[in-house]
Amino acid sequence: MKHPEIVKKMSLEQKAAFVSGYDYWHLEEAPELGLPKIMITDGPHGLRKQNTEKKASDGIGLGNSVPATCFPPAATSSCSWDEDLLKQEGEALGEECLKEQVSTILGPGTNIKRSPVCGRNFEYFSEDPYLAGKCSANLVNGVQSKGVGTSLKHFACNSQEAFRMVINEVIDERAMRELYLTAFEICVKEAQPWTIMNSYNRINGVYASQNEWLQEKVLRDEWGFEGLIVTDWGASVDRIPGLKNGTDLEMPSSGGLNTKRIIEAVKNGTLDESVLDKRVDNVVDLIVKSKPALEKKHTFDVEAHHKLAQKVAEGSMVLLKNDGAVLPLKKGQKVAVIGEMAKAPRFQGAGSSCLLYTSPRPRD
Repeated sequence: MKHPEIVKKMSLEQKAAFVSGYDYWHLEEAPELGLPKIMITDGPHGLRKQNTEKKASDGIGLGNSVPATCFPPAATSSCSWDEDLLKQEGEALGEECLKEQVSTILGPGTNIKRSPVCGRNFEYFSEDPYLAGKCSANLVNGVQSKGVGTSLKHFACNSQEAFRMVINEVIDERAMRELYLTAFEICVKEAQPWTIMNSYNRINGVYASQNEWLQEKVLRDEWGFEGLIVTDWGASVDRIPGLKNGTDLEMPSSGGLNTKRIIEAVKNGTLDESVLDKRVDNVVDLIVKSKPALEKKHTFDVEAHHKLAQKVAEGSMVLLKNDGAVLPLKKGQKVAVIGEMAKAPRFQGAGSSCLLYTSPRPRD
């Protein structure tokens, strides 16, 4: 227990509420205990904070976010093999979170690319565990050097999007440890992310959010993870086994449904209150760690962040061959750019990491 003096002052009802979100992006608060309401939000290659001044048609603000710097996604930045560059990017992300009063940014994505058609490959670093781990660790260290948390995701084996809510990933322990868990292990041991986000899928028959071997024995006991485990949004299957097996925080809010179930489980003896106390303690610890960054207003240099995004992109370009010494291009030389990407270049991902990016110069 990190904060027993706070947890012991909470009622059962308050503790049960604290292990679920207040709403889609915020945690519960307890001002009387010195615990403000903090915000955690997307994304892996740039801050995607919902713009609350504009009504979101989808409820979560996709395509309706506060302007932020759009950095190259992990699929690009990992090609730099440049640890310092990833750390600089992390520092910039942390500065933008501070400006927007965001306590934890949901990234980086660290799963191994197993299939070229995985819908989230753009936000995962690599098919190489060592490279992915080093990239993740440096990005996390950069963000957290600013007093802002990260959420290493998606733990674990979330290597395809199709049927991700129900799929059962059958993987033997050696393959899991050597391939699918290595990047997470490197990041945990070298950077200690404030939070880790579990995945939707089952692993050898057990949902990640209820997987004691994965979350308690490997992540916490073996690797020494000290932070909070949060569900991916909607990844909680059965909240009581989730609590027992390591999941601290359910996101988003369940509208009080699981709060009632937790209270009942403690009262009927199917959930030991000491287990609930451990989970609440990790939530409290995240809020306490977030407080210093919320105590004053912050800003950042938009132009400098754009230059850094350009530096990351340039540092991540890989020349495979240069037949006929075509490169470097000569002044005045005509070049044909052909294909769909010429018409509509893709420079970021989609869904929850799709940013409304800032402009380095005033718009016309």
